[in-house]
Amino acid sequence: MRIPIIQGTIDRRILVNYRVDPDTLAQILPPPFRPKRIHGFGMAGICLIRLKNIAPRFFPSALGISSENAAHRFAVEWDQAGRTEQGVYIPRRDTSSRLNAFAGGRLFPGVHHHARFQVCEQADHYRVDLDSDDRRTHVAVEGSLAADFPSDSVFASLQEASDFFETGSLGYSDGARPNEFDGLELRSLNWQVEPLKIERVQSSYFEDRRLFPPGTVELDSALLMRGIRHQWIGRETLRAEFAVTQ
Repeated sequence: MRIPIIQGTIDRRILVNYRVDPDTLAQILPPPFRPKRIHGFGMAGICLIRLKNIAPRFFPSALGISSENAAHRFAVEWDQAGRTEQGVYIPRRDTSSRLNAFAGGRLFPGVHHHARFQVCEQADHYRVDLDSDDRRTHVAVEGSLAADFPSDSVFASLQEASDFFETGSLGYSDGARPNEFDGLELRSLNWQVEPLKIERVQSSYFEDRRLFPPGTVELDSALLMRGIRHQWIGRETLRAEFAVTQ
């Protein structure tokens, strides 16, 4: 879906990361996507992002909108035009903005669901809870800024984790039409991540044993991003049947 370039500020972004059995993940992903592996694991997660002053480029930032948003996402690869592409597949987007919920899938890439967010931030401590209006999504995350990246993560270092997620800037979400995925690229102008120690996490999605049997998904790590200038760029629709752009 082609849209004007939109820009603003990522005031806060929390990436909660799960390592997933790749065979289990492969059964969940729709074609043409397949798991992108890191040291033998698939990678999934929740992105909790607060956007500020979001507006088309060249518009005054004062006219922009702000919102809390959540995306459940999987690191994926797919074949397109004879090349292997990489990015993220996003099966579910939730937003505090009724405008985003209305426009998503119509005027803006990806169907968005309206949700109620409760956010508490004190110094370097963060808590985000959300419940969607359709009662299909519940997320609760609480954590604090950490000095070190967890040693038991599948990633060997904070830098490796940062590089992995920075390459996943192109996201595909379910569109308004079946078997079509709306493309949206997040271009961060000053990419920087910090380790976040998770103290509490709940996810109705990743705790669904119909999708993830016991032992197939495990919390891996979390990252925090703050004050990131960025742009959203619409990309062409991906059709599931042929894995080609339209």
